[in-house]
Amino acid sequence: MLEKLFTSGIRADIMSLLFNNPEEKFYVREIARLTNKNPSGVKRELDKLYQMGLLISEKEGNLKYFTVNTSSTLFPELKGLIAKSLGLPGALKSVLKASEAKTAFIYGPYADDTNLPSLDLFIVCDSNHIGKILSEIENRFGRTIRYTLMSALEYKTKKKAGDRQLKKLIAAKKILLLGRL
Repeated sequence: MLEKLFTSGIRADIMSLLFNNPEEKFYVREIARLTNKNPSGVKRELDKLYQMGLLISEKEGNLKYFTVNTSSTLFPELKGLIAKSLGLPGALKSVLKASEAKTAFIYGPYADDTNLPSLDLFIVCDSNHIGKILSEIENRFGRTIRYTLMSALEYKTKKKAGDRQLKKLIAAKKILLLGRL
């Protein structure tokens, strides 16, 4: 089973996305866009994971959605393994990407020392459900996440106006998770 499980980089990216968002369902092209992979390769890997019993699929209209099979006996172990292999920044990147965040980065003392018990996160996103997602990651990794959430319009406006605080934040040392500054 393990040799079947970890044979592809595409599969690893798909598993990372799906296992870090077990309550979400995604269709093939959406997964391809979020993982930046070819849709035909994504479809092939999704079918293999489905055949192994790790995914559930359901058809809605003309779209076939996939989600993690949380009742699989391997689910808790694989979720833990994926979380450990990605680390906190990788898990954050995965869930923020799925939440359609435009830009995200870790700043502050954590950027120098990843062993600290808390981190500061800056997110540009128009979604309001980020807090719940980050709370789940806090619990999983045992770290406190202090975050600043800014809408895309607010970010663009402040950046264009030369906002002093935003300039200072962008110039500081950081771990870029998503997007461009």
